[in-house]
Amino acid sequence: MRKLSAFLSLSLNGCFADAEGGVDWAHSTDPDYLRFVAGNAQGGGALLMGHRTYEMMAAWWPSEPARRAMPEVAEGMNRMPKYLVSRHPRRPEWAHTVQLDGALHEAVAALKREQGPDIAILGSGSLVTQLAEAALIDEFQFVVCPVVLPKGRPVFEEVGAMLSLRLVETRAFGSGHVFLRYRSG
Repeated sequence: MRKLSAFLSLSLNGCFADAEGGVDWAHSTDPDYLRFVAGNAQGGGALLMGHRTYEMMAAWWPSEPARRAMPEVAEGMNRMPKYLVSRHPRRPEWAHTVQLDGALHEAVAALKREQGPDIAILGSGSLVTQLAEAALIDEFQFVVCPVVLPKGRPVFEEVGAMLSLRLVETRAFGSGHVFLRYRSG
């Protein structure tokens, strides 16, 4: 069975995006942190994204500026299989993308039962909330960024029940970013 993890950058006040949906505040020029990001992108696996995150990433990673700015990350992002969750039919144009059909929980549970690489949700706070409530996420990975947003979109804002998580890894970077890995249950 494939493992499903959620990877989100968070502000110190728990937001995964600013009020306009932007995530520029999460970026860092710390070389150690950039190696960490590149290593994640080269690790294989598949990606699961909601339509807003997908559109933002599909506009950036296949571009020439992305390939120049972060060649290893761009190569990994463009190579990996991608699953798009959207209520509306779309024609995904980013290479290796399939749109999931049917009800979210059933589609993701079926995807986890298939043979293939582990899957990571990138961003997509609403998707993370819905799948966390359905106990479909096996692991949560957060990068806490040294910034407080005046307004933003909090992760888990609409979770209706307590989630119990177990810390399994931490890593601090010179930039002040801190990586936290939690397992469900």
